[in-house]
Amino acid sequence: MISLDLARRLVHDAGVLWEPAAGDRFVIDAQLLTDEVFWISNLTVEPQHFADQTVLGFNGTTEWALDSVSLDQSLWLPREDQLRTLLGDRLEALRRTPEGWEVTYAASDGSRHTVTDPDVECAYATALLSL
Repeated sequence: MISLDLARRLVHDAGVLWEPAAGDRFVIDAQLLTDEVFWISNLTVEPQHFADQTVLGFNGTTEWALDSVSLDQSLWLPREDQLRTLLGDRLEALRRTPEGWEVTYAASDGSRHTVTDPDVECAYATALLSL
């Protein structure tokens, strides 16, 4: 799974925006809650739109005293497929190596670059941040 540090950097450094949808995972970015990963589904956590703000509504959760949490309190943990989509046509190759996952991508000037990480999602995220 993508690290919290890389997920934060995607938002703060790269300006990646999140449109919450079913199947997305996230954490509440507060010291005591970052170990709990939540998934958006149509049954328990769903995006709710009020005026100009989207909140994540917790429906029927008995173990949490939460009704909703705003997006700015949440940290999206993009999945492998979502990171590939964000890389788009710049993604050239993904290879498994003894060191981990190697992602080759094209920069805006056409040059090719490669990053490697033991976690495939972290490799994709590092490539995105390099762009």
